[in-house]
Amino acid sequence: MFGLVHGDPRNPLTPDIIAAMADDLGLFFVGGLTSSRGEHPQIADRIVEGGLSGVLFAGGVAVAAGLTQGCSPIGPMHRITEADDNIIETIDERPALDVFKEDIGELLARDLRKIGGYIYAALPVAGSDTGDYLVRNLTGIDPNKGWLAIGAQVETGDRIMFTRRDRQGAEQDLKRMLDDLARRAAGQPIKGGVYCTCVARGPNLFGDDSEELKAIRATLGDFPLVGFFANGEICNNRLYGYTGVLALFL
Repeated sequence: MFGLVHGDPRNPLTPDIIAAMADDLGLFFVGGLTSSRGEHPQIADRIVEGGLSGVLFAGGVAVAAGLTQGCSPIGPMHRITEADDNIIETIDERPALDVFKEDIGELLARDLRKIGGYIYAALPVAGSDTGDYLVRNLTGIDPNKGWLAIGAQVETGDRIMFTRRDRQGAEQDLKRMLDDLARRAAGQPIKGGVYCTCVARGPNLFGDDSEELKAIRATLGDFPLVGFFANGEICNNRLYGYTGVLALFL
C-alpha cells in the first residue's frame, strides 16, 4: 500500500515512526515534514500535531515514485572510526576535520565560514544498489580536537561522505529521476501527481521561474500536479533532506 504523509519536524522520533510504520505494515510513503514560521498543524479528521498524519491508498492504486538528490558527492566514501552520538571524532582513523578539509579542497578549508549552506554530510543507505544517501547538516566543528558534529546520530563503523549543494548537480539528478519515471510510466496516462520538494530547493536553488515544475512538464507532459515545500522529505521508509520526491498516479 501507498501513503501520502506529513510529519512534525519538532518530534525527534519522526524518522523512527516513519521507518517502523513503513516496515511493519508494508507501506511505501511519500511526503514531507511540515515547514512553517509558526505552528505546525496537521489534519487527520481533526487538527493534530507532533506525529505522522496522512492518507493511505488501496493496493490497487498504481503509483510510480522517484527521488532526486539536491547535493552531489565531492569525495570518496569514508568509514567513521570513533563517534559519540552525533559527534564524529575520527574518520578512517584520522581526525575527522582533517579528512573533511581534504575533501572540500584547500580554498574552503582555509575559511570554514564559507561552507554554511554549501557543504553537507551524507550517510549512505545500507544495501542500496543505486548509491542512495541521506544528506544531513553539519552542526558544529571543533578545530582544536578535530571533531565534526552532524544532524544525525552515528556509530563507529558507519560510512560517511561529504556533499556539495549546487544547481547544476541538482538539475542533472532531477533529469535522471524524471527520465526514469518516464520509462516506468511509458504507455500509461498519468492521472495526477504529488511533488514534495525541500524548502532549500525551489527559488532558493533554481531561481524564481518554477524550474522544477517546468522540468516535470517538459519530460512527463501536462497533468494535474500538487505539492508543497517540506522541511525534510519522506520517500519509502526514510527521511531525506534537500531532495525532491515525485509520486505519479497511473
